[in-house]
Amino acid sequence: MVLQETILCATAPQQVGSGQGGFVLHDLQAGTTLATFRQTSSAPHCSAFIETANGQGGVMIGAQLDKSILNVYNFQRDQIALKIVLPEKLSCLALDRSANYCAGGTGQGRIYLWEVASGILYNAWDAHYRQVNVLKFTSDGIMLISGSEDSGVNIWSIPKLVDDELQNELPLPQFTLSDHTLPITDIFCGAGPFPKCRVLTSSLDHTVKLWDLASQSLVTTFHFPKPICCIVWDVSERMFFAASPVGTVHQVNLFREQDHKHGGKVIEAIGGAGTADLIRVDDTESLAKTRLITVDQPVTALAISITASLLLVGTATGLIHVYDIASHQLLRSISAHKGMSITLLATILKPPDLVGHISLSLNVASSAEAKDVIPVKPVAPFQRMRDPKARETHEVTMMLPVQDKTPYSGGVEYDYPETEFQNDYAFFVRPAEQESSGLSSSARVAELEEEVQQLREQLSRAKGVNDAMWEAVVQKLLSQGKHKELFEEKADTEYVPLSTETDGSDRSRKRVRK
Repeated sequence: MVLQETILCATAPQQVGSGQGGFVLHDLQAGTTLATFRQTSSAPHCSAFIETANGQGGVMIGAQLDKSILNVYNFQRDQIALKIVLPEKLSCLALDRSANYCAGGTGQGRIYLWEVASGILYNAWDAHYRQVNVLKFTSDGIMLISGSEDSGVNIWSIPKLVDDELQNELPLPQFTLSDHTLPITDIFCGAGPFPKCRVLTSSLDHTVKLWDLASQSLVTTFHFPKPICCIVWDVSERMFFAASPVGTVHQVNLFREQDHKHGGKVIEAIGGAGTADLIRVDDTESLAKTRLITVDQPVTALAISITASLLLVGTATGLIHVYDIASHQLLRSISAHKGMSITLLATILKPPDLVGHISLSLNVASSAEAKDVIPVKPVAPFQRMRDPKARETHEVTMMLPVQDKTPYSGGVEYDYPETEFQNDYAFFVRPAEQESSGLSSSARVAELEEEVQQLREQLSRAKGVNDAMWEAVVQKLLSQGKHKELFEEKADTEYVPLSTETDGSDRSRKRVRK
């Protein structure tokens, strides 16, 4: 299957009651419409989705604008798969990355937490004094981050919220990020598990703040000339984009180029001084440095492509603009949603089980058979009230991966064919049977015995030569030693002549040197 990047957007009517929005999937390169899922209208931050991955079909959910209804879709059908009646109308919602939990915020500051597969309401509590505007899970799903009209940002621990022993206690936030002065408009959680991730928050107080969750501290504050309504962060956290309702989008680089004292240029990070660090982003300065994109329409949603090369801007008039990040050039505009407002914008890979575009690799004849190959993520109706009995008796729903007996049947570089393995095994275990000469076992044994006899004879001859050489060397060394001792003895002896006797013979006497 060829990977194809697509745009997933959610739309809502510009005026309540003037029509129905929906979820729409577009081709990123051509802008054409691939699929439409109608009959749903969600406000900003009231839609969520998970992609088709790991052999399980993805889902899309949207809380309705004017009623306490949650519509559930999957990519295999273009109709509503499930309608869920909620305890009250939601002002925002969020799914964790695995769609195990769904969190919903209300206009009264309450937050609900459901288990998606069973629908059990794990917790419901008063989290803020005023309306909850945005909810986001960390990438590992351990923490839930909430932003409210009361300008507070709270961090909630999911394990504590679902703990049975803590159900009778009032949930308290793990910690609170309180430095904004006006309502929170958007939250973006960076890459990495908690607490190694960083968080961006935007507010109507004209600021975007960068937080470090490990130290629970403010890293840097960016001040803009207009209120900020939505933000998006590059996956490598090199830069972020902040949009205002008046139609301007600022690119803020988190690095800068400086002159080195020894010559040349160096790249260094900006900010990091904490509460005292304030970086002002001015329209004139941004335009001069080509870091300002002017859309001239109210911006409602932002997204960055998977390749981090394209910026997608959704507007209140239903347009989707695609910009090149490097040059800020407008590449194309998708105008298939006239009379609507873009409330969600994201880029995903084209689902292999997408209705009307079923991948050939699934080997199915129709969309109806796709659910047998890629089962859809189970979604149960959500409880409206907490039920302890349901918590005690409910069963955990999970999908086990299919165990293929021949996972590498297609052949890979490290594949070991069965026939080749058997031949190699026979060669190493029974080498005599692989000889091309065709000799019998008895003849082979006789040949080996004869070879052993020859080796023994050669060994005995070698030993004889070695013994003769050894004896000759020893005898030579012994003779040299005796000769040396005799020479030293002669050198130490001196002869003294004596007087001549009557018989006329001369005699001498030895004198030994001491």
